[in-house]
Amino acid sequence: MGLTIKKVLRQKTPGKFLDERGLYLQVINANNRSWIFRYKIDGLTHWMGLGSVKDYGLEEARERARLARQQIKDGVDPLVVRRKQVAANKLAACNIKTFKECVTGYYAAQSAQWTLKRRKAFTALFATYVYPECGNLPVADIGSTLVLRCVKPIWLTKHPTAIRLRGLIEEVLSWATALGYRAGENPARWAGNLEHLLPRVERDTTNHAALPFAEIPAFMKALRAREGIPARCLEFTVLTACRTKEAIGARWAEINFETKTWIIPASRMKTGIEHNVPLSARAISILQSLPRLNERCFPLSAKGMVRLLHRMDHKELTVHGFRSSFRGWAAELTHYPREVLEMALAHTVKGATEKAYWRTDLFIKRTNLMEDWCVYCASAPAAVLPLRKRDQRAG
Repeated sequence: MGLTIKKVLRQKTPGKFLDERGLYLQVINANNRSWIFRYKIDGLTHWMGLGSVKDYGLEEARERARLARQQIKDGVDPLVVRRKQVAANKLAACNIKTFKECVTGYYAAQSAQWTLKRRKAFTALFATYVYPECGNLPVADIGSTLVLRCVKPIWLTKHPTAIRLRGLIEEVLSWATALGYRAGENPARWAGNLEHLLPRVERDTTNHAALPFAEIPAFMKALRAREGIPARCLEFTVLTACRTKEAIGARWAEINFETKTWIIPASRMKTGIEHNVPLSARAISILQSLPRLNERCFPLSAKGMVRLLHRMDHKELTVHGFRSSFRGWAAELTHYPREVLEMALAHTVKGATEKAYWRTDLFIKRTNLMEDWCVYCASAPAAVLPLRKRDQRAG
């Protein structure tokens, strides 16, 4: 005999109690009782939960079991159908996530290792160009048309900013897809997508204005005669051949006076790789002469050195151009290998295969190179120093 309503209400003994055609009452304890359905497909037995006794009465459980038997007759596994439905329901619930919520989620997940400047730039870009257009729309509804509404207005007038913005939108949408908040292709991708919808913009290949290396000694003599943090920062930048943001971002904690090295963390390097800079005698002297006002060695903005160049009647020059001056000097007046020069500039000098076998950063040779550069910078103006023996050994 099958179960009755009274039997269901009174049954408290742990076990499985058959009703009919695969429907069972499962009792774990007096407070945990549920309906389960037993069936076979391809000779394998399956147990499928049909809900709690508190939620479904006997007749409702029989109807749920009947629907499951009907699916089996139609050649469908009811458990597979249920799993797909649960997944679809979760996706539907996730799809109510707005684009702004996904941007916030991506920022929280990724920004821990970002610099303060990068975090501010990220927030400002989305607040200015994205949120007004589609910030409150479901992230699942974001398509190429909406991405274009954010990027296209500044594509020609602020091209570098537009490039960064498109890349960030693509990253956020990829993050949202990985978490199941949306599905399908990324509408912000460039290749095969936006490259056909946005006009091509020719890149500005103009080199940074640089001082010929033969004029460096005279320039450095005039620079050493100047006082103030901008002058010392510019001199330090020239002597280390580093980039502007690396110099003005230098921290005292990165300087090791005993080993005469400056370790720039990967987070502040253009290549994303930690860079170990050998410091010449003059570079060390500059650092030792500075007041320790805060954690930064040179508490000033990038414009501070630019303004100094203007005051020195060198409005045509850029700070970055001194890296070119250094490279020209090293190529013309020394015999250091190209790899040493490129490593001194923190350039990538090898491919993936060569990198696997490269186990040195040529630090000793770079130390000699930077000392020679320091000597050249302090040499008599208009003098071209002869190649020294140490240079020849370095080759």
